[in-house]
Amino acid sequence: MSGFPWLTILIFLPLIGAAIIFAVKDSSVRLVTLGMTLTNFLISLPLWWLFDASSDQMQFVESARWIPALSISYKLGLDGISLPLVIMTTILMPLCVLISWHAIETRVRSFMAMLLIMECAMIGVFSALDFVLFYVFWEAMLIPMYLLIGIWGGPNRLYAAIKFFLYTFAGSVLLLVGILVLYFQGGHTFDVLALSQRTYGLGLQIWLFGSFFVAFAVKIPMFPFHTWLPDAHVEAPTAGSVILASVLLKMGTYGFLRFSLPMLPDASRLLTPVMVILSIVAIIYGAYMALAQTDLKKLIAYSSVSHMGFVTLGLFMFNIQGIEGAVMQMVNHGITTGGLFLCVGMIYERTHSRQIADNIGLTKPMPRYATFLVIFALSSLGLPGTNSFVGEFLVLVGTFLWSKIAAALASLGIILAAAYLLWMIQRVAFGVPASHLLPKLRDCSPREMVTLVPLVVLIFWIGLFPNPILSRMHTSVEKVIARVMPASQGETAAHLEGTSEREAPSPPQFANIPTKERQP
Repeated sequence: MSGFPWLTILIFLPLIGAAIIFAVKDSSVRLVTLGMTLTNFLISLPLWWLFDASSDQMQFVESARWIPALSISYKLGLDGISLPLVIMTTILMPLCVLISWHAIETRVRSFMAMLLIMECAMIGVFSALDFVLFYVFWEAMLIPMYLLIGIWGGPNRLYAAIKFFLYTFAGSVLLLVGILVLYFQGGHTFDVLALSQRTYGLGLQIWLFGSFFVAFAVKIPMFPFHTWLPDAHVEAPTAGSVILASVLLKMGTYGFLRFSLPMLPDASRLLTPVMVILSIVAIIYGAYMALAQTDLKKLIAYSSVSHMGFVTLGLFMFNIQGIEGAVMQMVNHGITTGGLFLCVGMIYERTHSRQIADNIGLTKPMPRYATFLVIFALSSLGLPGTNSFVGEFLVLVGTFLWSKIAAALASLGIILAAAYLLWMIQRVAFGVPASHLLPKLRDCSPREMVTLVPLVVLIFWIGLFPNPILSRMHTSVEKVIARVMPASQGETAAHLEGTSEREAPSPPQFANIPTKERQP
C-alpha cells in the first residue's frame, strides 16, 4: 500500500466534510462533523504501524507537478518528526467537536466548517514537502482561526482576533520573503528536501534565519512575541483554545526543526546562545506570569509560553536528547494543555466564569471532573509517570550536556510550574464552593467523559511507555543533527582515520589476562 494516497485523503477529507455539512439538515451537522473527524483519525492510524522506524527518509511520499513553470509541485511526506504531530492532530479534532456539542448554539454549521478547514490546513502544514504548498497551508490557518475567535469568542473577541491575525500575518510575510530568497539562491526550486541539501553563505544564512525566526517565533510564541497569546486564549471558544495551544503553537517549533536547522546550520549554531537565552527567559517569565493569574485560561496560556520555552531550548542543543525531548514535548504539551483547556471549557459552561474565585471546591460536587483536572495539572508540572516528565527530562539532559548553568536556570521553570499548578488545584479542587453555585455544579456527563478519557490514556501511556514514539523519531532526529553539526563529525572521522594510519590503538589491559582468569 506504499502508493496509497494516505496524506491526500487525510488533508482533503475534512475539506469535503466542510462542504457536505452545508448540504445536510441542521440536526445532522454535529454528527456529520464528528463522523468526518473520527474517520480521519481512523485513516491516520495505519500510518503509525506502516511507518519504517529504521529509515531516515520521507515516507508515504506523494508527488505531482503543480506549476511546472515555477518548479512548484504538490509533494507530501512524513518522517519520524512529523508523524506524531499528524496523529496528535487527528486525535484532538473529534474531541474539539465533542466539547463544542452544546457550547456552540449560534451558526453551528459555520463553526463546524471552520473546524474541518482548520484540520485540513494543519495536517497540510506537517505533511508539505514543497515550500509554496507549505506556505499555502500555513496561511490557510489564519482565516478560520480568526473567524473562530472573532465570531464565537468572548466579549473582547474582535480585539483578540485582529491582534492574532496581525501578529501572525506580519511574521508570514517575512517567511514568504525568505522562501523567495531560497528559491533564487537554491537552484530555482521550492522542494524542501533539495533546499535542505544546498550550502549557503553565512551572511545569507543569518539573514534567512532572522526572516524565519520572526515567523516561527510569533507562532510559538517566543518571548517577546507572546503578547497576542493570552488575549486569543481568553476570548477563543474552548475548541479554538485547544487547537491554538495543542497544534498551532507547534507549527513554529516544527518550522525551526524542518527548515531553520537543516537549511541554515551555520546560522543556527552561531545564534544558539541567543535562542537559549530567549528560551530560558520564556520558561521563567511564562511560569512567573502564570503564578499571578486569577483567570484559569490566562494561567494556562502563560504556562504554554513557559512549556514551549522548553521545546525551543531542546531544539537548539543539537544533541539527540535535546531534540528528541523537544519533539516529545511538542506532543505532550498538545495532549496535556488540550486537556486543561477542555476542563476550563466544561466548568465555564456551568458557572459562566473562568475566574478561580468563582470555581472553587469542585471535588465534592464534581469528583470525576476534579480527578481529570488534577491528572492534567500533574502531567503539566512533569510528575514522573506522566508524559511531560519524559519530554522535560530529555530536554534538561540535553541542556546539561551543553551548559550546566542553562540547565539549572531552566529547572526553575519546573519549580514554578509546581507552584502555580498546585496552588490552582488547591483552590479549584479542594476549596469550599459557593452555595449559590452548587445547583450548577453537575459532574462530567458521558459525552464529557468520552472527551477527556482518551487524553488521560495518552498521558500515562506515553509517560510509562515512551519508546514507541522515541524509536520512530530517532533516525529522523539523527539526520537533522548530522546536517547541523557536520564539522564536529568531520573532525572525529579525520581523527580516527589518522589514528589508523599511524598506529593501531592499544588494546585494553584486560585483553592480555589468561582466559581462565577472565571472569564475567
